[in-house]
Amino acid sequence: MQDFQDDLFDYVIVGAGSAGCLLANRLSADPNTRVLLIEAGGTNKNFWVDVPLGIPFLHGNPRFDWCYQSQPEPHLNGRTLPLPRGRGLGGSSAINGMVYVRGHASDFDQWRQMGNVGWGWDDVLPYFRRYENREQGEAGGELKIGVAPYRWPILDVYMDAAKQAGYSRLQDYNSGGGREGFGLFELTVANGKRWSTYRAFLEPVMHRSNLTVVTDATVERIIFDGRRACGIAYRRDGKPEQAKTRGEVILSAGAYGSPHLLQLSGVGPAGLLSDVGIDVVADLPGVGENLHDHWMLRVLHRVKNARTLNSFLKTPLHKAAMGAGYLLGLKSPMGAPVSLLTGFVRSDRAVETPDIQLQISIASYEKVGGPTHPWPGIGTSVCIARPTSRGWLRLQSPDPTARPAILHNYLATEEDQRIALSGMRIVRRILSQPAFQPHEPEEIMPTARVASDEELLDYARNNIGSVFHPVGTCRMGQDTMAVTDERLRVRGFEGLRIVDASVMPTITSGNTNAPVIMIAEKGAEMIRQDRMRTS
Repeated sequence: MQDFQDDLFDYVIVGAGSAGCLLANRLSADPNTRVLLIEAGGTNKNFWVDVPLGIPFLHGNPRFDWCYQSQPEPHLNGRTLPLPRGRGLGGSSAINGMVYVRGHASDFDQWRQMGNVGWGWDDVLPYFRRYENREQGEAGGELKIGVAPYRWPILDVYMDAAKQAGYSRLQDYNSGGGREGFGLFELTVANGKRWSTYRAFLEPVMHRSNLTVVTDATVERIIFDGRRACGIAYRRDGKPEQAKTRGEVILSAGAYGSPHLLQLSGVGPAGLLSDVGIDVVADLPGVGENLHDHWMLRVLHRVKNARTLNSFLKTPLHKAAMGAGYLLGLKSPMGAPVSLLTGFVRSDRAVETPDIQLQISIASYEKVGGPTHPWPGIGTSVCIARPTSRGWLRLQSPDPTARPAILHNYLATEEDQRIALSGMRIVRRILSQPAFQPHEPEEIMPTARVASDEELLDYARNNIGSVFHPVGTCRMGQDTMAVTDERLRVRGFEGLRIVDASVMPTITSGNTNAPVIMIAEKGAEMIRQDRMRTS
């Protein structure tokens, strides 16, 4: 192991996830710049990481997943929820659902309206395009984005039924800043394999002599000289190490990891830090606050006269046949995730832009990651697009290995409860259209007997789960609760920046992996610009 005690890097990046992998690529492109990328997990070289249908083997596995748990959620009858986060090179892009959604133009315009200059839709669109390599749009970037090669007729039936219910069929939901309607998901999958940010951005540049990548290293705190971040202290193989920087420490550990590391380092709400025994470096009350996430609520249907993924998983023989086809390079269901169709809808006609995202799975199962039903079935996840409920993340111990307390406060507001009810009723309206009748859809969760507002809301409280899109815990802004400014610098510090989902002031209306990568692309440019100004 190289000793970095007397080694000076220009940039120390903490976290090799969706943001960190791109940052390492862009910042090390200058051969005169020395970059250290440090990751708590391993290399993530594993068959099930590559296989798009392998998610059940990753979630809950501490080799690939941080395996966070929520606090008892007060509005979900005290349930504690699993909160998967990727661990290892590629971070959550190595264990996520691989769906690619930029978000709605209004999401980013709101960021700009909140005082974050340079973050409107017109501002950020060039940064999406810079790294994208889309089958349906711009090409040339490193991140390959396409649609599933294996087609399911029942999904066309779903889109026909949605059209009968009044929704458009979208050929490209990502262009134009988002629209209402239904379309097949764009996927970060290429040649039947997951295209994580590690595969896209980091693996091709690992040979660079000015880039050092350290895995299996737990960062314990940021080292400060007054109000300047000058390095990190970490532990690897049980040994304490340090890495020093002449430039910047960049946190890309995600909406859970970055605020937790700040708090461990004495940056956060002063009362909380003192209570836990952490010496206060700076009282930043917003660190760990403003936590929000998309939740999902599944509506399951049994169908007839249709083939779904359930048919491929009925017996070990069926699974073996599907696996053999995949290994032989044939178009196999294993080459795509289970959620392949999406719809963006409004909960009410008075709402200006879609506030519900439907994600349609080509399989049905009682429990996420559990066995599929023995008969053909599909699942529709009702996902809130812009939750109004807010939670928090707070450290519980000065021990860096101790998990923080995480509370999302799902369904805390009447608005979020209204959207849950509206979303389930929209699914029922779509499945009742004539296009679906040859398949005799039968609702098995929550079942047609669950009909009143009170019954549906009770079902929601007992079944809502995370879509695994936490954001906002180090949000950028201009007020006293903002942690970062519009250039992603931590307020009141020099040489300390955050580039990940935690800086989002508000969540985007769709899956968050694409916006996080965009934030890293834009962040990398700002970091380079600031370096040129000071050199």
